This record gives sequence, structure tokens and C-alpha cells, in this order.
Amino acid sequence: MTDKIDTESFKEFARLRELRVSHRDLDYLIDRLSHDPMVDQLRIRRLKKRRLILKDMIAALESEL
Repeated sequence: MTDKIDTESFKEFARLRELRVSHRDLDYLIDRLSHDPMVDQLRIRRLKKRRLILKDMIAALESEL
């Protein structure tokens, strides 16, 4: 029973780390694209929306842990 709980906790922490890395990568990409005057603003809005979804997923997972 303890092994199952530990394995599930490990998976949740790994998932949390993946989400944080994805969020950080999107931050970087959005920042880089925001400085390019030729970039499509719709693309930036979509990336920001995806970043917000990731942030919500991170918050939900953190509250479970």
C-alpha cells in the first residue's frame, strides 16, 4: 500500500515538474515573440491562453499535494 502511494506521489511530482517546465518555456517564448514587431498577435494570445491553462493546472495539482 505504501509503495502505491509513493509511486502515485512521485508521478504527481513529476507531472508538476513537467507543467512548470512547460509554463517556463511558454514564458520565454512569449517574451521573445513580444519583442518581434512582425509576429502575429493572435499567436501570442493563444500562447498566453495556453500558459494560463498550465498555470491553473499547476495550482490545482499543488493544492492536491
